[in-house]
Amino acid sequence: MSYVPQIVPTRRPLVFWLISAATVSFLVALIFVAPLAAAGGHNEWAEVIYRGFGIFCHQRPDRSYFIEGHKLAVCSRCTGLYAGFAITLLLYPLVRSLKTVANPPRIYLILAAIPLGIDFSLTFFGFWANTHTSRLLTGALLGTVAVFYVVPGIVDLSLRPWRASEPPKQPSVTFTLASPESIASAPSDYSAPDRRI
Repeated sequence: MSYVPQIVPTRRPLVFWLISAATVSFLVALIFVAPLAAAGGHNEWAEVIYRGFGIFCHQRPDRSYFIEGHKLAVCSRCTGLYAGFAITLLLYPLVRSLKTVANPPRIYLILAAIPLGIDFSLTFFGFWANTHTSRLLTGALLGTVAVFYVVPGIVDLSLRPWRASEPPKQPSVTFTLASPESIASAPSDYSAPDRRI
């Protein structure tokens, strides 16, 4: 089955991409801001960032990169996922049109996840100990490929109507008055005075 992109004509996808790219870039920057904030004595800010990312990542020190003696806000694999996603999202318009709403075949996403699964499994079952680099690279690969499935969804979302649909128009009702001749020729009922107006 061949992949056929669907093209849409509007500027809204560009706006949504800019908002998404700015948001993701900000979040990735926070990964590096956390250890710098901790090193600079801004522990309150660092703690807020660490807690926020702690919802999604185990943040184990033995699996994290460090800056100035403080670990990044996420582990090395999550750093790869976030950074790969952010960099590819920023470069996306150079690789693929922002007017395309069709996803590539899912097999590419599955293939991108296989190295991460192998890297995790080999360590989990004790065959070898993965490294910061292997976790970073396998995470970056999956994050990079995921962009090509997320951005078409963002483009599709940008094309949805913003206002509630207008209520259906009621059919117009027209009244036709009888002509003066037909009114004058209508029979009168004077036989029932109780029904007179």
